[in-house]
Amino acid sequence: MTRFILGRVGGTIPVLVLITLLIFMLLQAAPGDPANLLVPEEATKADIDRVREEWGLNQPAYVQYGIFVWKSLHGDLGTSFRFGEPVLSLIGQRLPATLELAFLSTLLAVLIGVPLGIWAGARPNSWVDNFASLFGFFGISMPRFWMGIMLILLVSGYLGWLPTSGRITFGVGGPSITGFVLLDTALRGDWKALKDALSHIALPAITLGTNMIGIIMRVTRSSVIEIMREEYIMTARAKGQKEWIVLWRHVLKNSMIVIITVVGLELGSLLSGSIIIETVFSWPGLGSLLIEGLNARDYPLITGLVLIYTTIFVSINIMIDLCYAAIDPRLRFN
Repeated sequence: MTRFILGRVGGTIPVLVLITLLIFMLLQAAPGDPANLLVPEEATKADIDRVREEWGLNQPAYVQYGIFVWKSLHGDLGTSFRFGEPVLSLIGQRLPATLELAFLSTLLAVLIGVPLGIWAGARPNSWVDNFASLFGFFGISMPRFWMGIMLILLVSGYLGWLPTSGRITFGVGGPSITGFVLLDTALRGDWKALKDALSHIALPAITLGTNMIGIIMRVTRSSVIEIMREEYIMTARAKGQKEWIVLWRHVLKNSMIVIITVVGLELGSLLSGSIIIETVFSWPGLGSLLIEGLNARDYPLITGLVLIYTTIFVSINIMIDLCYAAIDPRLRFN
């Protein structure tokens, strides 16, 4: 197992290098000069040249990339042009918000999508299957940004039930402990603040989770229908086991490989898909930070964020492989 993990971790290094190199080349090829955004409008050419030299923008692209790689190996992703702070510090401040939103969206999708898919797969071509399929198609087809805007207009604007932006109401709750607002309020036992934080995260979590619910439901349904035809399912029924035991002990257990694969891949896409949703709901996560970096042509911030996104996605895939081994003994590694 240790050898397998080390091999997978070693295999991610070329991926990280290629991704960061590609992003760096695209940023360099983009029109415009970030130095113009770092100086006031009345700045002279000498002021611009001084800023370019100060931030290392006057050096060749391969030298800038080499400096970035060298600093990254020492845990330094550079300093943000826009904020004037270390990129790693900015990411550390925003990462909990993105992870919190992604975790809650995934939890919502799994708790609804998996039971709905099992229910539909156990009764194909019934009204339950038709309803679940309709719901799944709705979730898959609905553009996230449009759904987010509609929820803001309906739930917040018209009904006034939930807030539209932020993680928690200003002045509610205490100082940050872990950076995760829901966890911090629970640790302090501040249930009023926890309720307020849940009300803030509800709309963006529903917006992100609805698409994932549809995908998980469809995949679970297909897997259940296929497994229900297996001989060991017929044997379990012939032994007189109740239908819910057959579904949850035999069918679900043998569907877990497919479900975990989809959940893991969707979780990775959820992190990248949250960029637009964080902007729509003014959610202070990595996505909104990336948009700010793109608007300011902030090379260190953009490259550092892409590196973090890639690392998270690769880590999720490694965790999926480890889950395979834990669930199915046939897939365990020597």
